[in-house]
Amino acid sequence: MGKYEDLAKLIVKEIGGKDNVISLTNCITRLRFKLKDEVIANTDILKQTDGIVTVIQSGGQYQVVIGNHVPDVRQDVDQVLGILESAPEGGLSGNLFDKFVDMISGIFQPILAPLSAAGMLKGLNAILSFALGAGFSSSSTYAILNAMGDGLFLFLPIFIGYTAMKKFGGSPFLGMMLATSLVYTGFIDGSATKLFEPTGGLHFFSIPFSLPAAGYGSTVMPIIAATAFGAYLEKQLRKIIPDVAKLFLVPFLTTLVTVPLTFLAIGPIMNIVADGLGQGLLAIQAFNPIIFGAIIGFTWQILVMFGMHWALIPFVIISLSQGTPTALITGAGSVAVAQTGATLAVLMKTKNKRLKELAVPAVISGAFGITEPAIYGITLPKKRPFWVSCLVGGVTGAIAMQLGMKTYQMGGLGIFRYTSLIKPDGNMSFVMYGVILDIAAFIAAFGLAYLVGFKDDEATITLSKAEAKKVATGQKSSVNKLKLFSPLVGNVLPLSEAKDPVFSEGAMGNGVVIEPTSGEVFAPEDGVVSSLFPTHHAIGILTDSGVEVLIHIGMDTVELGGKHYESFVIQGQTVKKGEKLLRFDMQAIEGAGYCVQTPVIITNTSNYGSIVATEKQNVSPQDILLVLMGM
Repeated sequence: MGKYEDLAKLIVKEIGGKDNVISLTNCITRLRFKLKDEVIANTDILKQTDGIVTVIQSGGQYQVVIGNHVPDVRQDVDQVLGILESAPEGGLSGNLFDKFVDMISGIFQPILAPLSAAGMLKGLNAILSFALGAGFSSSSTYAILNAMGDGLFLFLPIFIGYTAMKKFGGSPFLGMMLATSLVYTGFIDGSATKLFEPTGGLHFFSIPFSLPAAGYGSTVMPIIAATAFGAYLEKQLRKIIPDVAKLFLVPFLTTLVTVPLTFLAIGPIMNIVADGLGQGLLAIQAFNPIIFGAIIGFTWQILVMFGMHWALIPFVIISLSQGTPTALITGAGSVAVAQTGATLAVLMKTKNKRLKELAVPAVISGAFGITEPAIYGITLPKKRPFWVSCLVGGVTGAIAMQLGMKTYQMGGLGIFRYTSLIKPDGNMSFVMYGVILDIAAFIAAFGLAYLVGFKDDEATITLSKAEAKKVATGQKSSVNKLKLFSPLVGNVLPLSEAKDPVFSEGAMGNGVVIEPTSGEVFAPEDGVVSSLFPTHHAIGILTDSGVEVLIHIGMDTVELGGKHYESFVIQGQTVKKGEKLLRFDMQAIEGAGYCVQTPVIITNTSNYGSIVATEKQNVSPQDILLVLMGM
């Protein structure tokens, strides 16, 4: 439990206890409960509790307004409640490729950590076998470690059955049930095929079918397609089966139809598709490995920024789960180290104190392969260091492919990726190549980034922390007032006219409401994206002058699940005034029955003596929206 344990326990108690909770979601400011009976909730007590701004009962939801730290409170509330089934995933938006990438990331991202851990265990076993000799390879210790590493890959369809079914909006445990049929004893080791050979092979009610040589264990594509069909069928059955029988008839009929169809058609077809796509990628790689490695190494960080790297991950997992080493992502191995070297160069060269503060943890996380803080907070805004890291990544990628380096199992990131380069016989030559390339990438990126330099714009630190504190405390300061520009094009209304009482009553802070006439949101000042809700309907900006700004697009639009919203930034990213942050489809949102009124709130209102809104009725991002005065 976290620091909000007491508050979480009180909330659960006063809403009527765990048994009164149907579901829980949260937006950027509030916990949104669906309760069996709202009458038994002690609303007055909750409203008077420290740490709770207010309580709103609207649209069938019991909303406990917390503030910007609601994700931390949510974690502790979840601990108190235990497991509650999440609402189904929202629909996919965007073009066909965007939908594919979104689907793949949603399916594989939740299991990537255990997949990496399994790969590292296999690497550890290989190291011990190499160090201790043949005797260890025949020991029970080896067998146990091997089971740790191989077990997940063998039963991979069960894990994917859960995440894929959830992504497609079905019941996750039903997805697992579908997957268990594919990896059932006899079907997973080929013994069923041999057993029924004397009687003409495998049949389902006289319809013949065949299994892959190694069964469906470790496969990926068949279970994804099976759960996509199963989720669709489940939804249709729920519409026509009476409530009294849904509990058992829906999973019964879904399984009865989906599993045989998977053995007869879905599985064989998807195996052919997977083999074709895999062979296509291998053909591209074989055409010119050096060029392939240079392209992967140079573009990898760009692919990560847009989530497009997920398009390659399934084919890596498929290859490794079949026991075949792959070079599909080997070219990207040293990119994280290059990014870390470039970030260190910025840290050493900049005179911007705030940038130094951001760079220190970015360097540390980069060493372990987590480069998003470095990309979005340091190198990308400075441009040249980012392109230096891409260039170095391209060169090391080409060299890695020239050396014939391959990945033998899933591994960690950064320095933890070395276990993935260990050959099954314990040979560590590729590990040594990886270490040498990483050292070279770090030195080259650091040196080049330091040499080419970057614009060390002092404007990015409009106010130092000390100066901002002077403004907030009323001390003599070189800054008399802070100006905040409009994040939208639209009509300005007093905050009191907001259609949500949480905003209209000033519970979240002072500000204004904008009725947008254009569906784009821009940064109102230089700063950092301090919060971005996954549905992209609300975003928080911490400006370089210390102003905490909340831009909340629409009322109750969290219920759209992200539909009709598109983000161009991520949490933690540094932004410039006027930079595009979000896009939203006003007509589609209003057509779904939601208001697009957008409150622009200063959530740290108490730090300022007064906040004055513009007198203009119509504003654009070139116009000053609010002026904040010191105490």
